Amino acid sequence: MLNEQDHIHNGECRYSCDIYRGERPYSCEVCSKAFSHKSSLVRLRRMHSGEGPYTCDVCNKLFIEQSSLIKHERIHSGELPYTCDVCNKALIDKSCLIKHERLHSGERSYICDVCSKTFRDKTHLITHQHIHSGERPYACDVCNRAFSQKNTLIRHKRIHSSERPYTCVV
Repeated sequence: MLNEQDHIHNGECRYSCDIYRGERPYSCEVCSKAFSHKSSLVRLRRMHSGEGPYTCDVCNKLFIEQSSLIKHERIHSGELPYTCDVCNKALIDKSCLIKHERLHSGERSYICDVCSKTFRDKTHLITHQHIHSGERPYACDVCNRAFSQKNTLIRHKRIHSSERPYTCVV
């Protein structure tokens, strides 16, 4: 008689499991993404509609997933359940802790395939790649000038205001 692991390794499946066959019968009408689980489609539909069945009792912000609400509630409560073993810094969730730990380890596992520059996290790599692609997704709402980096847009917007954060006061 085969145990559970043997079924996985030999490709047999006792149940109708679309995951192992690679089938994705649930597809989104908005973006055409397909999923093997209906719950994944439901979550994507909520993202498209902005519907959030989970509400923060403090600020009434809506969330698509309960786990996101729990993480958000920590902002109000001040709860920081994850602690760095190196410097004892407390953080709001596991993913923040993992990113923080890369500061200590020096790990930079995201590499630009154009210039080989390395990054600690994927979002910084993606933002950096706008430089090479010429994509300028950040546009000024005053003059419509576009930038590849968000921080460059923020710095640019200061020319439209009287803000002078770097001037010397004598």
